[in-house]
Amino acid sequence: MTTPTHDRIALVTGGGTGIGRAIAEALVESGFTVVISGRRSDVLQATAREMAAHTTGTVRAFAADVGDPQSVATLFQTIRHDFGRLDLLVNNAGMSLPAVPMEDITFEQWNAIVAANLTGAFLCTQQAMKLMKAQTPQGGRIINNGSISASTPRPFSAPYTATKHAVSGLTKSTALDGRPFDIACGQIDIGNASTDMTAKMGGGVLQANGETASEPTIPAKLVADAVVYMAGLPLDANVLSMTVMATKMPYVGRG
Repeated sequence: MTTPTHDRIALVTGGGTGIGRAIAEALVESGFTVVISGRRSDVLQATAREMAAHTTGTVRAFAADVGDPQSVATLFQTIRHDFGRLDLLVNNAGMSLPAVPMEDITFEQWNAIVAANLTGAFLCTQQAMKLMKAQTPQGGRIINNGSISASTPRPFSAPYTATKHAVSGLTKSTALDGRPFDIACGQIDIGNASTDMTAKMGGGVLQANGETASEPTIPAKLVADAVVYMAGLPLDANVLSMTVMATKMPYVGRG
């Protein structure tokens, strides 16, 4: 199967800041027309303007709450209307909580994490599958941000870890169900990419043994470059799972 010759359209959720923004910038540079979405319209519009000033590619911004079915449906209706197709969905939107004991997590906090990290990925995948099945040429690719926590938890992270484990199941189910329609799905598990969320790691992060230790990070662009590689494959090839992490972070082994 050859690489599509039509204009490639990508949607990056949570694309206004952090890893999502780095991914969106890298995709634009690689030739995609990129739609970024998130809940804060002002942040999205500012990001789109800044990106457009440094590239000849097309960047569009649409505010959407991935945890709200109607908001997601409207987002995909807009993409269908404006572009006619979608070649790549990057399910990047998500949130976390401070490290607190499981018994202190409120029901509202649990629901917020599930909505952002899991329900949002499902709703966007559902809409992407519908569009990718119906478009001509048929097919596309979905890449989920799984996180290192999709396999190994940090202390006091039950809601985040549970949703990221579930994302791994969603990735595999999507890869299986998408096969007959040339829809490929893979997952990138990220460890300590430099963003505002990981800035605290230099000052110390709670470890499994109860100690607090500083952890190394890597530039978010390295993650973005990995996503570009995954996105650039022909649809008869797929990276089902990839881990991109700081080499010396305490993940492998008993650290």
